[in-house]
This record gives sequence, structure tokens and C-alpha cells, in this order.
Amino acid sequence: YNGDSAEATLGFISSPCLTKVELRVACRGIADRDALSKPDPCVVLKMQSHGQWFEVDRTEVIRSSSSPVFSKIFLVDYYFEEVQRLRFELHDISSGNNGLRDADFLGAMECTLGQIVSQRKLTKALLKQGNTVTAEELSGNDDYVELSFSARKLDDKDFFSKSDPFLEIFRINDDGTESLVHRTETVMNNLSPVWKSFKVSLNTLCSGDHDRELKCTVWDWDSNGKHDFIGEFQTTFKEMRAEQEGKQIQWECINPKYQIKKKNYRNSGTVILNHCKIIKMYSFLDYIMGGCQIQFTVAIDFTASNGDPRNSCSLHYIHPYQPNEYLKALVAVGEICQDYDSDKMFPAFGFGALIPPDFKKRHLHVFVAGIQGVVEAYQNCLPKIQLYGPTNIAPIIQKVASSASEEMHTKEAMEYFILLILTDGVITDMADTREAIVHASHLPMSVIIVGVGNADFTDMQILDGDDGILRSPKGEPVLRDIVQFVPFKDFKHASPAALAKSVLAEVPNQVVDYYNAKGIKPKCMSDYESTRTFSP
Repeated sequence: YNGDSAEATLGFISSPCLTKVELRVACRGIADRDALSKPDPCVVLKMQSHGQWFEVDRTEVIRSSSSPVFSKIFLVDYYFEEVQRLRFELHDISSGNNGLRDADFLGAMECTLGQIVSQRKLTKALLKQGNTVTAEELSGNDDYVELSFSARKLDDKDFFSKSDPFLEIFRINDDGTESLVHRTETVMNNLSPVWKSFKVSLNTLCSGDHDRELKCTVWDWDSNGKHDFIGEFQTTFKEMRAEQEGKQIQWECINPKYQIKKKNYRNSGTVILNHCKIIKMYSFLDYIMGGCQIQFTVAIDFTASNGDPRNSCSLHYIHPYQPNEYLKALVAVGEICQDYDSDKMFPAFGFGALIPPDFKKRHLHVFVAGIQGVVEAYQNCLPKIQLYGPTNIAPIIQKVASSASEEMHTKEAMEYFILLILTDGVITDMADTREAIVHASHLPMSVIIVGVGNADFTDMQILDGDDGILRSPKGEPVLRDIVQFVPFKDFKHASPAALAKSVLAEVPNQVVDYYNAKGIKPKCMSDYESTRTFSP
């Protein structure tokens, strides 16, 4: 990693959102149905979609084993912003028959993919057996490489001056087509040019395949666009990588026409690789699997503009059968975040209320267990408090920021803070809030604001830096965009999953940008990098 932060080296690069995870399965102590012989187990993986289970894949059948370790690896696409429900079913396949129809069903285990990746190894009882699932991330190709080339004694193509060379690198695709990876600048009037170093992702350079053929062509630039061909050579990233071991890597630049025509033709010059440096880019899953916890905090708006909770028009009205918008938003987002929080204790704030017994204006603050705990605390306090105002959110952002700034000094990717603010209206302390967000953008935290009800939320969109850079009242810009604002009314008729997806989609990149910019590696990386697998 060479100590330099990837952010500084690369400028901003957001990691691709699609990540594949490998799941490996093993079972322990499967009870024998048939006392005479051991079972022939097979595990079927199912995934839930629209309330139904669909088979994704199944393992091989292992003959007569009560503690099988399957070699089959399940490949699953991973999305942080979704609850991905999995079901592992264990079947005993009677000999001579591989179908499930006549198989004995021995039990199932259900969990979410989020639980597996945040724990790295999940063991759950399956009726009377233990079933272990281990996760491994597969998107190991997000790394970048920095390359620099020069050349010696290139052919001279110009009459009155020397050639003006530039170099092009192409990736040869599986179907034989070529994709341009990089074109250097032109060095004027020079037969031994040194081109500027450049950075490219391994995905772009060779689709992550170190043995993939690369074609490099050297041209003499011409102002009319009819560049003269000097020569070409073939190589692979594997060959370039050897430069890191101190080997001198160079290629003869060949013009095939001259090779045929000229008797004593050797080459049209040499191209030299001056350096090849791999820049490690870590992904969201690298950090989560390295033990980084998402600390989730909820803040709920109890200002008078919500309407009296006893009135059915109120946004805080507790309907016997239908959760209100506050509850819907809270559960949709919280259900996903709770999988990544080991202690499952969430700080929950209420703001803008007058609180018994003396009804002096204060923020409510409780620590509760799990999303269910937040829901219960919310429902229990509503009848007791008096909705009031104003809608000030800066103090809550500052409170979470103070926890995040303690974490910031640890130099380890251990805790990242997400603050979910649910509010019905435009905030009253906009200047202070902008100041607080600019400060928080330097910390391991993200702020999600869900606008509940039908107010005009135009001012809130300013906080979400998508339309331009948010600045503090003094003009200081945010270091990174950490606020996501979503009006609940856009999702009124959509599923809770759609809301969660929209709200949380930016979080993985925000986490990665923060740690990569700080040059902080995921914990447990030293042993992890050598294998990139997770053994039990």
C-alpha cells in the first residue's frame, strides 16, 4: 500500500457496487435417520424474493457422512442496501438417486446475507444439527496499477525533425476484439521518450486476468491525424508485475512489414517499463469482514407540526393495524443496519418535545436493543410527551460526531456511524446544521434524512450534496458527501425495501471513501491478504 492514501493517488474512484460473495457450507453431527447407515447429505441454497423461496444452487451429495464439508461454493451477488434472506436446506439423498423428490428433509437454517458477511462465519442450529456457513468476498479486482514507460532508439519517421512518439495499450478480449486501455501523451521530437506515469484499474487493464494478452503499439504523431506506425509488441500484466521484483522489463518494438522486407532488421526501438506499482483498493466488504461495525443512531422529530398523536391525521398517530410513516421508514432502514452492529444497542433520540414531569424542553435520549426496541420506545413515549419545537438537528449531528471523532483517533477501521434522522419539516437551524455536516464530513459517519409527510422539502435537498457542494456558512466545503436526503412520499406506494435501497445505496462507497482517503486498511488484513479467504 506504500502508505500513500489511495484517495490522494487516484483522485476519487468509487468502487463498483456489485460484489460477489462465496459461501462455503459444512454441517456437524447430522443425526442418522437410518441407524444402519450414515446419511448422504446435500445442501440446497434458497433465496427469498417477493415472499417466496427460490432455489439458487445446491451442493454435491457427500456419501455416508454425518459431518460433511462441501466443496461446492455458492456464488451470491451481495447488496448492502437490501435484506437478502437465505435458507439452507439439508437433505439426505438416498443412494442411487440424486433427486430431492425421494430425499429425506433433515432441516433448514435461515439467516440474512448481511449476518453472514458481518460475522464472517455463521453457525446456527438446524433442528438438532449445526450448520456452518462461511463467506468470502470475490471482488478482488478493484485494485489499481500505476505504470510508467519510456523508449529507446525508436525509428525516425520525420524528414526535418525526429519522430513524435506516443504509446497505446490495448486489452485483447475473450472474443478477440481489442479495447483501448490507455494512450500516452505525445513526446515531441524525441526518439528516446519518457512518457508520464498513469493509473488504471486491473479490471480495465486485463479484466482482472493477469495472463490476458495486451497489445502495445507505438506511433509517430502527425498533426493531420495520419499517424505513422513505428512498431508493436505483446505482453501480459503478469510479465509487467515482475518489475516489482527489480527485474528490468523491456520489449522490442517490431514493425512486421520491415521484418519481412529488411534482411538485417532487428527492431524499431525498445520500450522499457520503468515502474509498475499495485495500489490496493479495499472494498466495503473488506472493512465489514475485517470487523468494522456500523453504529446506528436514530433521531425522531417530535415537533408540533406533526399534529397531535391522538388525532388520526397526525404523522405520529399510532394506528392499530397500519404503521405510520415514521415507523415504516425506521424499520426499513434499521432492519438492514442492525445486521452490522454487534451489540445491537441503538441510541435513539427524540427532538423538539416537552418531556414530563416538568415539561421543560429537552431532547429525549434512550439506548434500546434492536430495531424492535426503538419501535417500542417510540410507541411508549408518544402518549407521555408534548410535541413542541423548534426543528433543530445540529445538536444531534454534533452528538454523533463526538462519538465518531473519538473513533477517528484509533487509526483502525472499527466503527462507522450512521445517523438516521426522521423529520416532518424543514429544519430551523439550517446554518448550524450545515456547519455540523461540514465538520462531520471529516469523520467516519454518514447522515440519512428521511422527510416524512407532505411538507416542501426543497431546502433539505441542499444538504444532500448531489446538486453541488454543500458549504458551511463560512464557505468551508464538505470533505466528502455524507448526507442522503429522501422524501418518504416518493416511496409511499413502494415496498419498504425500495426505500431502504434508495437511502442506503450510497453508504458502502461513503465507508470506503472515508477509510481509503485516510489510508486505513481493514483490520486482520495482513493474514487476510495472503489468502483472501476466510477459514473457520
